[in-house]
Amino acid sequence: MKNLENKKILLVICGGIAAYKSLELIRIFKKNKCKIKTILTKGALKFITPLSVSSLSGEKVYTELFDANNEAEMSHIALSRWADVILFAPTTANKIAQLSNGLAEDLATSVALASDKEIFLAPAMNVRMWEHKITKLNLNKLVNSNYKIIGPDIGEMACGEYGSGKFSNVSEISNIINNYFKGLEVNKKFKALVTAGPTREYIDPVRFITNKSSGKQGYAIAEELYKNGFHTTLISGPTNLKTPAGVELIKVNSADEMYKQTVKKLPVDVAIFTAAVADFKMKEIKHEKIKKDNLEYLEIEKTNDILNYTSKHNSLRPKLVIGFAAETNNLEKNSRKKLDEKNCDWLIANDVSNKNIGFDSEYNEVKIFQKNSLKIENISFNTKEMIAKTLVKKIANELKANG
Repeated sequence: MKNLENKKILLVICGGIAAYKSLELIRIFKKNKCKIKTILTKGALKFITPLSVSSLSGEKVYTELFDANNEAEMSHIALSRWADVILFAPTTANKIAQLSNGLAEDLATSVALASDKEIFLAPAMNVRMWEHKITKLNLNKLVNSNYKIIGPDIGEMACGEYGSGKFSNVSEISNIINNYFKGLEVNKKFKALVTAGPTREYIDPVRFITNKSSGKQGYAIAEELYKNGFHTTLISGPTNLKTPAGVELIKVNSADEMYKQTVKKLPVDVAIFTAAVADFKMKEIKHEKIKKDNLEYLEIEKTNDILNYTSKHNSLRPKLVIGFAAETNNLEKNSRKKLDEKNCDWLIANDVSNKNIGFDSEYNEVKIFQKNSLKIENISFNTKEMIAKTLVKKIANELKANG
């Protein structure tokens, strides 16, 4: 398990008879040169002791959200930032319910809510609890929020009953974590380019032509690409958004500037064009403010079509070219037309007439159209961050499948 070396794993041990198996999990992680910190819930303390855990991990064990001995340290923030991944093993039905409802009533749930890292859950509970419809509803909410579920297995349980709900084998759990990091290593060979935000085509020093765009979806995709190991460049028009950590940001104003920077960065493995590039620019930018009486006639011309250039350039064309379309009507017809005309591999469209999604909203809902396919894939209403996670996973799988 060479992919585990030097990785930082935060292990959250919940209350249940399977808690003792987490000690073997710690041993496996330490054997493979992981850095590991642990949280014991109040329930876990009924089954194992902090001493046994710290003896194996070689680290302090965390149990309280507010630690009187460490008042200056906000443990839930510090731990969430420290970890590369968070693993709840075992995860009880109660903890699943808490997490799915966004509760932050102890250190474990507060860490999860404060984290932007991948979170894995390894459930362990009685078969009736596992099969209960409320548990299933809670799990669906977590899966839709990008939590990763490991197991459970089918077998005989400590209570004497048989069925689903048995804690997964610790070797299987460690292998899944190892494979997660392996996937990130594979992704490091891929280069990604994302365009985002609007462009501004100046008429004079105080006026410009633009398209509406917050840049939020593009920034979220760039951030998620980097988190998944991609070497990521973000070419952004004017926005007020924070630069995603680890992403190379190139700021531009006009469509011409975005075009030139895009050409400079080619070739890449995947290019994702979320930017709302202005369609027209002035033939001549006036250096002084134009008076109202002279605004009636403005000579304009088309801007460079960045997506069209990239998708049709034989030598510099990325393996995967993804366009975006903001539509207000006839979404499928218009999207398929753009997919064909721009020679995209994928065209991702949303209906911006829906006031709950797109532009300045924190949420989105998109449809994916693919070249040479009649299939339409829907990514249902969710935060733009979750939309980005789904898209990046799909992008990584596509690139790996096609070499």
